[in-house]
Amino acid sequence: MAVARRAGWDWLAVSAVLITVMMSVWYVTLIAREGGRPVAWFLGGLAGCAVLMVYGASRAAPRRGIALAIAGVVLAALGYLALLSIGFPILVAGILALVAAIKARR
Repeated sequence: MAVARRAGWDWLAVSAVLITVMMSVWYVTLIAREGGRPVAWFLGGLAGCAVLMVYGASRAAPRRGIALAIAGVVLAALGYLALLSIGFPILVAGILALVAAIKARR
């Protein structure tokens, strides 16, 4: 019974991944419309967090809570830095990842 409960996907983490990917695309689109180039470290942070959360979304992944916690903290920081523009959804994704990390510890 415990194996069946651990199988599948953590939908909080999946939601955080989807928000992060959508905001990454939106960020690149906005910057391109303004004629600029995206900031590489910001976009790299979003991509790295998305990868960590995809890993952590699998309930069978070992140490998934750590991956989700790291992604949540980084996303929360990135969301705070970009709060005046695209940061609020990124901050929400970070909170979702942190909640998923807490639930993964149980």
